[in-house]
Amino acid sequence: MSSRLEDPQVQHGEVAIETTVRPENLPLGAVHTASGRISAVRFLDEPVDKLPFDKFDRIRLDEALVNATRATGMNFTIYLGDLGAESNDTAFELLDSLDDSAHSVLISVSPGERKIEVVSGSAVAHKATDRICQLGITAALPSFREGHLLDGLVSAVKVMAAATTPVRA
Repeated sequence: MSSRLEDPQVQHGEVAIETTVRPENLPLGAVHTASGRISAVRFLDEPVDKLPFDKFDRIRLDEALVNATRATGMNFTIYLGDLGAESNDTAFELLDSLDDSAHSVLISVSPGERKIEVVSGSAVAHKATDRICQLGITAALPSFREGHLLDGLVSAVKVMAAATTPVRA
């Protein structure tokens, strides 16, 4: 499985940089892509100028995740970023990296690649079945198509939590 992230200290993604920069003047970790854009990585401890969601959106998403986790006994988590060619394998690798992966449900979305993967841990797979995961994807897609990433994520979490019976300890 070559999709595993090599360095956990590096966050992968695209950073918009003016394309008039000469290749020898690009920042460390940046390259010109075939499309003419510049793709770069940044270290996790570097400050972020622009987050994907504002404060109120992050609160809304956090409330959906917390409520779903409380209602079902499963740890709902969201990953936004590249998933690569083997997106399902990458999603399971990301799930395995969570603290309590056996009791977790991971919704992985790569907006740039137009991919979504929903996977569940071994202890909750009988509750977060393939059908439940597909319901989450189906709930998210209309909002994603309209360009509303947050609405799609919240919808996926809420629908999956509503369709899942609580896990008993």
